[in-house]
Amino acid sequence: MSLPDRVAAALASLTPWPDDGSREDAPVAVDATDRLLLEHAEPLLTGPDARSGPDDVVVVDDRFGALTVGALALGAARVRLHTDALTAERAVHANVAATNAGDVATRDTLGPDLVRGARLVLLQLPRSLDALREVAGLLALEAADDVVLLAGGRVKHMTHAMNDVLAESFAHVHATHAQGKSRVLVAKGLRRSPGELPDGGAPAPEQTGLSDPELLAAAHLPPGRGVAVVAHGGVFAGAGLDLGTRALLRTAAGWPGARDAVDLGCGTGLLAAVLALRDPATRVVAADRSAAAVASARATAAANGLTSRITVVRDDAGDSLESETADLVLCNPPFHDRATVSTDAAHRMFMSAGRVLRPGGELWCVFNSMLRYRPALERAVGPTTQVARDPRFTVTRSVRR
Repeated sequence: MSLPDRVAAALASLTPWPDDGSREDAPVAVDATDRLLLEHAEPLLTGPDARSGPDDVVVVDDRFGALTVGALALGAARVRLHTDALTAERAVHANVAATNAGDVATRDTLGPDLVRGARLVLLQLPRSLDALREVAGLLALEAADDVVLLAGGRVKHMTHAMNDVLAESFAHVHATHAQGKSRVLVAKGLRRSPGELPDGGAPAPEQTGLSDPELLAAAHLPPGRGVAVVAHGGVFAGAGLDLGTRALLRTAAGWPGARDAVDLGCGTGLLAAVLALRDPATRVVAADRSAAAVASARATAAANGLTSRITVVRDDAGDSLESETADLVLCNPPFHDRATVSTDAAHRMFMSAGRVLRPGGELWCVFNSMLRYRPALERAVGPTTQVARDPRFTVTRSVRR
């Protein structure tokens, strides 16, 4: 199969925004999975029963706009779009505007309004089965009866468990032949009745809690007080406690008191909740680029009765936060962008922390020991000391000049 010339031309003009693609290590704006998904979407958008009406087509987790621009070039009247990462959402809109591709209706959250009545859904497969289950369960409740889900990914990252997850919500699931080291899972025939769906509907966010006595004591929480944690499917580490956050929590006894604090890259909002619970006078901002993380952090705040004291924002590495407004920033930065090792986000987060902190304020950061971030922290924030270190993780304290 090959794409029509008009579609190929539109895809050729895309860039891996904000990069122009000229760097040797720049990602590609259109990959083999994008092309394969669009090839399988073409007959569904141009055939006798074309799914091309204003509310028919949904794109989930487009990277740079290839799926969105491609679907519009194939004849979709409008695309409803949701991407988990705010950076990806901005990239899609930049490429849609640059190519004058057509009408895109963006949804900030993975909710009913995104997929209600949808007849064709294009999805870049998430690595998390819980994230895939959340999308499939939502479609089972809200999409049109004849909806077709095309979910694509690199073969090396795909597992048979993905088929099983889709089969919970769809009667018919099959994989296409591999092409360009990519493959598409095709799902149709929704399981509509509550008896057919797991738990009678879309999966609820996972809920657990922090109850480790050592960590609770280190955090100086009120006696007998635990921390409830809520996680939507796509959030890093789920409702569990990742090892980096555990290492940072072990140093909590040394965190300074703060009138205003920031949990930068908040994930589930666990650290934001700890900051608010340990001192009723502390106001906390929890920030993350992930829509799943933002939804999780809001739910975590609500589960702990902290909605009025934790403000949750979706932004890119703290870029929306006002300068010199915080006394303390906690940060457990990512070092992967999807499957690729990348420290770009961490360095942008350090720059934001240096800007957001008041003079004398402190950034407490945890990172993989092999990354040796201390010089970058010195430049972005100020004098930096090592608080704790083991073979896997290092915790540092940086004081804003």
